Amino acid sequence: MKRGFYTIMAAQFFSSLADNALLVIAIALLIDLYAPAYLTPMLKFVFVLFYVILAPFVGAFADSMPKWRVMFISNTIKILGCSLLFLATHQYAALAAYAVVGLGAAAYSPAKYGILTELLPPEKLVIANGWIEGLTVASIVLGTVLGGVLITPAVSAIFLAFDFPFIDTGVDTVTEAGILLIATFYCIAATFNLYIPDTGVDHRILKKNPIFLIHEFRHCMQLLWRDKLGQISLAVTTLFWGAGATLQFIVLKWAEAALDFPLSKAAQLQGVVALGIAVGAVMAARLVSLRQSVNVIPLGIAMGIVVMTMIVVSDLWVAIGLLMLIGGLAGFFVVPMNALLQHRGHILMGAGHSIAVQNFNENLSILTMLALYAVLVSLDVHVNTVIILFGLFVAVIMTLIRKWHLLNQSKEDSLHLIGAHKGH
Repeated sequence: MKRGFYTIMAAQFFSSLADNALLVIAIALLIDLYAPAYLTPMLKFVFVLFYVILAPFVGAFADSMPKWRVMFISNTIKILGCSLLFLATHQYAALAAYAVVGLGAAAYSPAKYGILTELLPPEKLVIANGWIEGLTVASIVLGTVLGGVLITPAVSAIFLAFDFPFIDTGVDTVTEAGILLIATFYCIAATFNLYIPDTGVDHRILKKNPIFLIHEFRHCMQLLWRDKLGQISLAVTTLFWGAGATLQFIVLKWAEAALDFPLSKAAQLQGVVALGIAVGAVMAARLVSLRQSVNVIPLGIAMGIVVMTMIVVSDLWVAIGLLMLIGGLAGFFVVPMNALLQHRGHILMGAGHSIAVQNFNENLSILTMLALYAVLVSLDVHVNTVIILFGLFVAVIMTLIRKWHLLNQSKEDSLHLIGAHKGH
């Protein structure tokens, strides 16, 4: 691998680590501001909002200048969001500040993948994507755990006790100390961005008209949803990311109710799910070929059923095992479907447009499912009822997607038979 690749990896790790730690700190800040419980999932809602709104444009923005500069600008926006979060004294100000961090993340996403195709030869792209995804999962696990650790009384006391001589830093609370440290991680990521080499690719955009970009995006969306394999893989990954984002908050609420865990410990259980996803993803990469990818759909149904068993668990070690299993099932079924989606997208419209369509659908799913979860929380629905509804929803939707795929297959088989009959 070229040296520039490792610089990209370092920048991605620190940026993603900060993203995941910041979510836990932002939840703690809302608690400090006495925000109602339904506003907690709205943090993730406002974070992914710009992924959906800007989906037709972020690809063009990423291609308009060297990728290192796009990534540097994106991390600078995230640092601005941290600054606003540090200053937030009202719950809605905190949501608005976190949305600014989401704006930076939305701009960052296409650049981090796009630069790989510019920097590396095609034969090294699969390995490079594997490293990036593996590092991203590691940063999710470590970032979530880090966020939980930063708000524990013992650790936060150390940060609050630290001060510069004769200088009042203005850091007086646990969340302020956490935000300051996370902003430092974004600064480290931005510094690495400056050392990413310019790939020498021409960055002149052929079409800058936003109306054209929206029309082109809509056309790509229709292409992928009409493709028999594309629509199935897109439906599965769309459901997965919406369910995954919602499960993050369900785990926090469930850990509080079933295990009597504070936020600092509950956040670390989120890391257990992410670790399970990583294990499942590695197993799927070894055991499932692209041709066999649709065969993993039943595991999505199984995941929905297993989630419902959370309501009878009250022991920590059983909880850890169950969350690892849920994560493992999720990782095992989503990785092959994601590979199939990227394959079909590349054939139909090219990788860049395909990723934009995928991001739009998956983040729209996150917005929808988090909004529904927020409504249930605002109505004071018990977490066990929410878990049952969530598990049933995932299992039923995955069953319908499987029937959809089998129907597509039977239609194709019929067409082949008709074609063969006409041939005679």
